[in-house]
Order: sequence, then structure tokens, then C-alpha cells
Amino acid sequence: MRPPFPSVWDSSMLATLRSCRHKFALEYLQHYKPRVLSHHLHAGAAFAKGLEAARTAHYAQGMAPEASIEAGIEALLAAYGDYSPPDDSPKTASRMAGALEFYFSKWPLGADPAVPARLGDRLGIEFSFAQPLPLNHPVTGEPLIYCGRADMICDFAGGRYVEDDKTASQLGASWSRQWDLRSQFTGYCWAARCAGIAVQGALIRGVSILKTKYDCAEAITYRPEWQVQRWLAQTLRDISGAMRCWEEGYWDWA
Repeated sequence: MRPPFPSVWDSSMLATLRSCRHKFALEYLQHYKPRVLSHHLHAGAAFAKGLEAARTAHYAQGMAPEASIEAGIEALLAAYGDYSPPDDSPKTASRMAGALEFYFSKWPLGADPAVPARLGDRLGIEFSFAQPLPLNHPVTGEPLIYCGRADMICDFAGGRYVEDDKTASQLGASWSRQWDLRSQFTGYCWAARCAGIAVQGALIRGVSILKTKYDCAEAITYRPEWQVQRWLAQTLRDISGAMRCWEEGYWDWA
């Protein structure tokens, strides 16, 4: 009996499908998972929780920057929990808390040029979406859903952008260039515009975490409408190809 075809899609699923359809089937239909939790993903998720809590405390609740950062560190440590990273990993709980303090020393609360956008009656702190695609599920006939989460919708330098924060081990000269054709951010811009939020592109901030130091970088990448529509057309073609594999019961190998 073949497993159900996914009703909900995200950028990670698309990236895996495009790299190898067989890998996609193993991971997302048969639910093969790594034996060990990725310490990069765990630390990054905890860092995102800390950023969200600090921004909420400052911009939504009016708390002072110092108290807001304390609230962020508390949320980060709670999300990190008692997880033990590999011995050679710099992404320990204490180093991640230090990274959060470093982040706000570079982009201070109250003086950051990127501020959460006012979206009706709420602030754009964390942007989660679930937008229907113009492609129906092969069994239910309901539209497939494309979902995701960005850290913020922000106003920055006279424009409006999707903002996302990345943790990394190194920030080299190529770090900022890798986002220009990244499907993840094209999809974020598509979803934001579907929701009536006229974003120009994405603002990506990176913090590198080493055992002895931190570093940071910032990149802006634009998404004109023709590029977003090309992304949508290609996404529909790729998912339609996955449907054919599912119907045939054969998933191509890369």
C-alpha cells in the first residue's frame, strides 16, 4: 500500500525533491529520519525562539532593551533544554545565549534600522503562513498547501522585507551571494504577497558561532514579480512530477 501523498509542502520538501525524488519519498512519505538530532537545527531553533521573545518583549510589550534581551535569553535556554551537543560543537546553550547578546549588540533593540512592520492590528514579529497552491491533491481534490515561517516582516531602508536570521559556523565572502536565487526566500515573498503584504525581497542576517568568537553579516536580496511567478510555475511542475511518481509507484533516483 503506497503512503499518502503530502497535502502540505514547504521549502525543505521542495529542496529534497529537486535533489533526488527517491530521497524525498524515503524522507517525507516513508518518514526515514536521521538517528541523531542535528545540533545545528536544534541550536538554530532555540536561537529563533530567543529572538522572537526579545522582539515581542521590546516592540509589543514596551520593555526596555536590557530586560527584553533577558527575556530572549530565558526563552532560548528553555527551548534549548537539556540537549547535549557533540563535544566538538561550539553551539552549546551558553554559547547560543552569548550569540543572542552579540546579535543585539550589533543590531540593538530600539536602534535597529529593521523594525517589525505594522500589519493591521499586529506587528510582523514572526511570519508564519499556509497558502493554498493552484494545484489540487490527487485524492482529496483540495488545494495543496505551501507553508513556512520567517522571523519577521520588517520595514527597512524605506522598503518592506521578509527578514530571516541564520546561525552559521563561518561567514565567508560567498555567504551573502547564496541567497539571491534561494527558493526558500522566493517562496516567502510569494506567500507574503498572497497575504497582501507588498515585500520587495528578503533581509537575511547571519551570526557565526565559534568556540572563541562571534561574527555577523547582513544581506538584502530582491524578488521582482516575474521571478516570483517563475518560482511558482516551477514549483507546480516539480510537485506535479512528484504526483506522477506517486501514481506510478516509482521514485526516480538522482
